[in-house]
Amino acid sequence: MSATRRQILARTGALGASLAFAGSLTEIFAGTATAESMGRRGYGPLVPDPHGLLDLPKGFRYKVLSKEGDPLRSGEGKVPSNCDGMAAFPGSPAAAGRRGSTYLVRNHENRTNSRSAVPRVRDLTYDPGGEGGCTALELGPDNTVRSERVAIAGTSTNCAGGPTPWNTWLTCEETELRAGEENYTKDHGFIFEVDPYDPRRTGAVPLTAMGRFQHEAIAVDPRTGTVYETEDAFDKPFGLFYRFLPEKPRGGRGSLRAGGRLQALRVPGVPDLSTIQEPGTTFDDVTWVDVPDPLARHTPIRFQDFGPGGITHAQKLEGCYWGGSCVYFVSSFAHRAAGSAADHYGQVWKYDPRRHRLTQVVVFGPDSDLQMPGESPDNICLAPSGGLMVCEDGDGAQHVFGLTRRGEVYAMARGRQNIGTPEKPEWGEFAGVTFAPDHRTMYVNCYTPGTTFAVTGPWGH
Repeated sequence: MSATRRQILARTGALGASLAFAGSLTEIFAGTATAESMGRRGYGPLVPDPHGLLDLPKGFRYKVLSKEGDPLRSGEGKVPSNCDGMAAFPGSPAAAGRRGSTYLVRNHENRTNSRSAVPRVRDLTYDPGGEGGCTALELGPDNTVRSERVAIAGTSTNCAGGPTPWNTWLTCEETELRAGEENYTKDHGFIFEVDPYDPRRTGAVPLTAMGRFQHEAIAVDPRTGTVYETEDAFDKPFGLFYRFLPEKPRGGRGSLRAGGRLQALRVPGVPDLSTIQEPGTTFDDVTWVDVPDPLARHTPIRFQDFGPGGITHAQKLEGCYWGGSCVYFVSSFAHRAAGSAADHYGQVWKYDPRRHRLTQVVVFGPDSDLQMPGESPDNICLAPSGGLMVCEDGDGAQHVFGLTRRGEVYAMARGRQNIGTPEKPEWGEFAGVTFAPDHRTMYVNCYTPGTTFAVTGPWGH
């Protein structure tokens, strides 16, 4: 949630540039369903919302599930602010949830002095000085909120994360602050596992073997249990792309506590991924190097000595998701002015673990169309009708955009909550877009003011 592509463009005077992206957008949609509607151009124009909250196409409607400052239904305190990454999980006896329910786990990217901290709850609080964490909602078939509670507290800067194949949420701290800094009593920069059905079964235990750094997102290989992790570092030296080889690869709730090996990606002869500007470029000689000190006791990991050959960095590594048989990860932008070796406004990379092959899929800019959802491509999810839903993160009006397999962009939603003034309006960005397991509802957060929406309508028609 720091500097965005649009903000960087404004500083450099590049606003209004023409469309320029290259590569195979189809690659981004690996693992999506096939449907005749894949090539459609959206659902029509947005209809102004008379209530001033969320504009949607005709035939769609929304329900406000939760809003910051309102009482949590659990009675534990107020709904926290800064609603960010989120995932939806099915309710079933096998998953220890009620059949017909949908469970949401929602991050809150609170640092210190937040508008509304995650309430500290006994047995679910990692550090009393931390104000971030997650909340969990149970929804009925009609999206009626059955329960809303704290799922983990006392963490910091919970930005993104990702779901596991065993239906838990891995929430990531995007910080490296240590005990004694600010109000913290413990080190931060960890991943925590959250059980959406009963958070007390996972508690507030940092998965230390998975590394201490500025975590952004994760994706799990369902075949091997390997967890891929991105590091969002704006300043040089930039972040790394990691994989975690768990001691218990078959997975299951709590299995990641058993430990494992953390490794970082090395592309021989490529110290900075920004220098690769030709989509389709493939590296068959990539290696994985053990991280010397995953806990970063004395030196942040990206500063550590990885021996001869060094390690491969990239600015603003954010989104990470599993599609088909590969993991995809995103560099939101790179700029020489910040120390990067080259400029771009978004790259998508694919790693094939079976072939040990890294391929650049798409590169945006530097003359990218600002309406293309390459500004913050980390806030994405696969849509039930094919293609993607992308949360906009920039200045001016804020949208959830749809992106078809053909590369066509359409507006799916527009935020209408003015957090500025009538003279100088501002709108909070969207985050955490996800779909219910039955694909009938899209859930999405407005970051500020923290609001969670359920959107229903003719999805896939």
